[in-house]
Amino acid sequence: MGLSIVKPHVKPQPLQSGSLSFASTKMTAMSNQSCPHNQAMSCGDCRMKSLCLPLALEIEDVEKLDKIVQRGRPFQKDEYIYRSGDKFHSIFAVRSGAIKAFTADDEGVEQVTGFYLPGEVFGMDGIAHTDHISSAVSLETSSVCEIPFHRLEELSITLPSLQRHFFKLMSQEITNDQHLATLLSKNSADERVATLLISISARNAKRNLSEQRFRLPMSRADIGNYMGLTVETVSRVFSRFQKQQLLQVDKKEIEILDMDGLKELANI
Repeated sequence: MGLSIVKPHVKPQPLQSGSLSFASTKMTAMSNQSCPHNQAMSCGDCRMKSLCLPLALEIEDVEKLDKIVQRGRPFQKDEYIYRSGDKFHSIFAVRSGAIKAFTADDEGVEQVTGFYLPGEVFGMDGIAHTDHISSAVSLETSSVCEIPFHRLEELSITLPSLQRHFFKLMSQEITNDQHLATLLSKNSADERVATLLISISARNAKRNLSEQRFRLPMSRADIGNYMGLTVETVSRVFSRFQKQQLLQVDKKEIEILDMDGLKELANI
């Protein structure tokens, strides 16, 4: 696809015999299993499997899927996973961190089209095309799973539940596009920001994380770009929400103090 979608994968080197004691080897294994950036992580061990995998898959079917998943080194902040115009070969699942998708016009003006959090799948914009029509960049140190699309198609034929789940993911992507259109149609900046915060809160809940307290991985500028607002307006909205005791804001750290009030403001 011109540029490779993911940088060459570096396989973990095997431990040399006698180089570690049994105790330290065990501790290393436990650390690797819990580390979201660990390349040796399998689908069966991943804490995000309940989001990006169909729950109906049997253990042996999960192992089949795991064989086609490619896991490379973590992407650093502002590093591209793929660029607009790259050949479409794979879809991706966020294992840790956060990803921003955006398009750019002929003059290079960007339009943010989505933010993807752990357990969410992105890169499906290229399915209907031979090339990606958007770009995806890491908002912070992030790990992703690359799933070659032709291998996924082949496996879906033998695993109907996987195929149904993939259709569900595609439907969710359409829903996300509709959500963005709805968000941009709201007249009030307060409504737009409130809607985004509630969305992130709900997505955190699916990952068994706090609905009230979370860190925004994106900048105020990215939020403004996504919602059609200036960065100054976004900052004023956060300040206003804090004065109204809807939120407690400390830079990117957010605590929702009044969820009902926020939902009422967003007309949800």
